[in-house]
Amino acid sequence: MRKAGLAALILATLLGAAACGSSSSAGGQPSTSNTPKKACTADDVQVGGAFGAKPTITIPDSCTPPTTLLTKDLTPGTGAAVKAGDAAAVYYDLVTWSDKQEADSSWAHPPLQPFTVQPVGQASVIQGWNDGLVGLKQGGRRLLIVPPNEGYGPDGNQGIKGNETLVFVVDAVTVTPAA
Repeated sequence: MRKAGLAALILATLLGAAACGSSSSAGGQPSTSNTPKKACTADDVQVGGAFGAKPTITIPDSCTPPTTLLTKDLTPGTGAAVKAGDAAAVYYDLVTWSDKQEADSSWAHPPLQPFTVQPVGQASVIQGWNDGLVGLKQGGRRLLIVPPNEGYGPDGNQGIKGNETLVFVVDAVTVTPAA
């Protein structure tokens, strides 16, 4: 029994060492799979669903999170465009980049009610929203990809870790011009 245990220990050690060995290509050269990935664009993030319906958000593995705020109108909208100082009532869905999981959503808090951002540009929200909502038209849906410096920064917030890139889909339900 003692020899069987020793043999199993030796076998496990050898298998572990083999698994830790360096990989090589067929020509005997080390593989170069550590080539840097390109930064994602707004077109790389896939969004499904129509205005007013809970969206699906798919973040790719093939590129890195962008380091600047990216926006993309998914549904153009036909109403007034948000300007700095206006009030915008929105539905939103938030997915965190690192784990690709939903972190918050208007649709997760029934009954569905819009969240009001006022005044846009100076509201008590992340800077990515203050900047990224400008130009969005009432009835429109926009993708916002918010880098950490325009999101929650190094400290994070309410279950969102620090230095997280945030991916929002925002529906502009109403736009109220500044008085």
